[in-house]
Amino acid sequence: TNLKRRKIFPVVCGGSGMYADSIISGYKMFEVPPDSGLRVELEKKSMEELKEILLTYKNLHNTTDSDTKKRVIRAIEIEHSSRNKAKHGFEFPKVKALLTGIIFDRDKRRKMITERLKQRLDSGMIDEVKKLIDQGINTETLIYYGLEYKFITLFLTGKISYSEMVRDLEIAIHQFAKRQMTWFRGMERRGIKIHWIDGMLPMEEKVKIVLGLLDQ
Repeated sequence: TNLKRRKIFPVVCGGSGMYADSIISGYKMFEVPPDSGLRVELEKKSMEELKEILLTYKNLHNTTDSDTKKRVIRAIEIEHSSRNKAKHGFEFPKVKALLTGIIFDRDKRRKMITERLKQRLDSGMIDEVKKLIDQGINTETLIYYGLEYKFITLFLTGKISYSEMVRDLEIAIHQFAKRQMTWFRGMERRGIKIHWIDGMLPMEEKVKIVLGLLDQ
């Protein structure tokens, strides 16, 4: 509302499908503060016990919530708070949005992910994570963040080999990209229009298409 009053046109770029969806669909965002008493009790339990507890709250459609003990405990904490209605929410105002997306075919997307991963590894990503560990960042915390931080930390701590790290990380990123496309398709099924733009077009053409959509 403040931006509209100041005649500023906001542009949101990047982020996950859920982030875009939360703004467009007006998600209620809930703050769930840490429950120290619950955490103390949960810390005493094994990973398998924690997963069983989480399953009593919700079905696990992917492994994101059960990557690490810290993630499982936090997921239980959130579900416990939700069940007991011990939360206060913020609801986004309704917005009229133009949603555009850059799309590549499956094979091109997979090739781009592989090339980008190689570039990041060659440009010092492993040294970056090693520096964080040397500075005292807990390895469990880095694993909690997932994807690059998770698999590079597992490699640096001797849990997996370099080749295993590259293989598992590439698979995880491909799976993440697939889940993102599934999320966007779900938005479309709910009636949210996404204007898909061919990723192979020159940048000038992409900009021209977006400006044309804005004029409409």
